[in-house]
Amino acid sequence: MMLKGIPSIIPPDLMHVMMSMGHGDELVLADGNFPAASNAQRLVRADGRGVPELLQAVLQFFPLDTYVEDPAVVMAVVPGDETEPVIWREYVRILSEAEGRKIQLAQIERHEFYARAQKAFAIVATGESALYANLILVKGVVT
Repeated sequence: MMLKGIPSIIPPDLMHVMMSMGHGDELVLADGNFPAASNAQRLVRADGRGVPELLQAVLQFFPLDTYVEDPAVVMAVVPGDETEPVIWREYVRILSEAEGRKIQLAQIERHEFYARAQKAFAIVATGESALYANLILVKGVVT
């Protein structure tokens, strides 16, 4: 896709998905371990890409919902798992900079995350290798 101002990291299918989404629709940026193909209503491939770099590009076009309490949601660490998802700090920084306001990440239980992802408008399958790097974004309105 060769258009002015659109980062090459955004696949044409993802741009189409974002333009097709309406207020309140949800987009999942899934890490490489997430069962994206078996859960997606619409699947977009972004193989070899990390979530932070893709998130930064997406947020140039994608407004977060200001009418919901939690416009950005991650999968909570499974009880007993010692993983500390340091990538979340990067998400908060990227989201807050893009929105010009402090964005916090809401955490939801793993199976609740899967159920919500199945209802999402689309899932973007990335090559992100960080654990617990899945992120749900709720689309807002352009003002």
